[in-house]
Amino acid sequence: MIDIVKRISSEGGFNMRTTGYVIGLLMIVLGLIWIGQGSGYFPYPASSFMIAQTIWVLWGAILAAVGIAVVVIVSRLRRRG
Repeated sequence: MIDIVKRISSEGGFNMRTTGYVIGLLMIVLGLIWIGQGSGYFPYPASSFMIAQTIWVLWGAILAAVGIAVVVIVSRLRRRG
């Protein structure tokens, strides 16, 4: 399995750093959506169980912070080469 990933990566079809950026950015966006829904500023869909539930503000903040950490770590790996 690892050999397959290395081969695909060396051929340019798959880049772990780009994947890290995408995952980190998705975590940030999803965390911000959860913060918006939990605080009631983004009440979509109207029937969502997350609207105005403060626990989702906390979960969203944690997810966004982890996403920021992933992006920072990936950017430092990119600089090292």
